[in-house]
Amino acid sequence: MTLKEVKTGQTVTVEKLLGGGAVKRRIMDMGITKGTELYVRKVAPLGDPVEITVRGYELSIRKADAELIQLK
Repeated sequence: MTLKEVKTGQTVTVEKLLGGGAVKRRIMDMGITKGTELYVRKVAPLGDPVEITVRGYELSIRKADAELIQLK
């Protein structure tokens, strides 16, 4: 399952980051690394962006980037 498929109000744990290079580095710089818990706060009406809480702060992430975050 990826972050794109998670419903509002769920808490999930990051299993793996897909993709590579600059995109993977940017996601890691946002604090999303293996083992991190993510809480899905809101999803925009058209599904893009997704607002999550990670490491105590709110973060909005694009649907394309959310597809690269594989969850447990």
